[in-house]
Amino acid sequence: MQIWSEDERRQGKRIVLVPTMGFLHEGHLSLVREGRKRGDRLIVSIFVNPKQFAPDEDYAAYPRNLERDRGLLKKEGVDVLFHPSADEVYAEGHETHVEVERMGSILCGAFRPGHFRGVSTVVAKLFNIVRPHVAIFGLKDYQQLQIIRRMAVDLNFDVEVVGYPIVRERDGLAMSSRNAYLGKRERQAALCLYRALKKAESLVLEGQRSGERIISAVRAELETESLARVEYVHLCHPVTLEEVKNIHDEALLALAVWIGKARLIDNTLLRA
Repeated sequence: MQIWSEDERRQGKRIVLVPTMGFLHEGHLSLVREGRKRGDRLIVSIFVNPKQFAPDEDYAAYPRNLERDRGLLKKEGVDVLFHPSADEVYAEGHETHVEVERMGSILCGAFRPGHFRGVSTVVAKLFNIVRPHVAIFGLKDYQQLQIIRRMAVDLNFDVEVVGYPIVRERDGLAMSSRNAYLGKRERQAALCLYRALKKAESLVLEGQRSGERIISAVRAELETESLARVEYVHLCHPVTLEEVKNIHDEALLALAVWIGKARLIDNTLLRA
């Protein structure tokens, strides 16, 4: 992979990377299509990263379908599918990690210790192996995107980190590989996340600026769904992810909610 990329770079080709964990859906494919617009060579990586799963999380059960994914990527005209094994990525004796300390310890990081250390480590390795000029990530994993941007700046990676908008089902549910865990009743229950985000947007349009009141209204909306277990509702700065008390210009509303065994995240930018 590295040799191929270096050869393409010497020829003046602009390389775009779309990192994924596979089990591709339309959200991933939207990143692939954006990637095609931004460079000459398009690489999609599929790697279910064991370092970002805690021992009690769903690494073994995480949905996988490599042949289906390969077919979808072929239809999209992807130049390279990079699908290394865990042993190739983390060779025997591996003990070096990358950690974006503060940003990785809040929001999802507070409930998944070590998760973002695993994410940052594998993305740093992908940047070094693939040598992309551009890397594209979905905005559904907003915290992940900002952590990777911070890492790229802090470690002087010569990579443009691009965020691409959330792709939703017709009824508003954010597309996610973990939606495969939802039964019929749970799938309907999961719409409470979208309703809660729209409730917040409506409040801001009506002139509400108090973070406390917006969060309270969002929680109340989520709690109308009996199958929902709210992990967090946070209002924070869209770049630093630090908590904000009131919306003065723009703020990120981020949610994490359990529906059955599926942990779902979603977010929206609220603009005053």
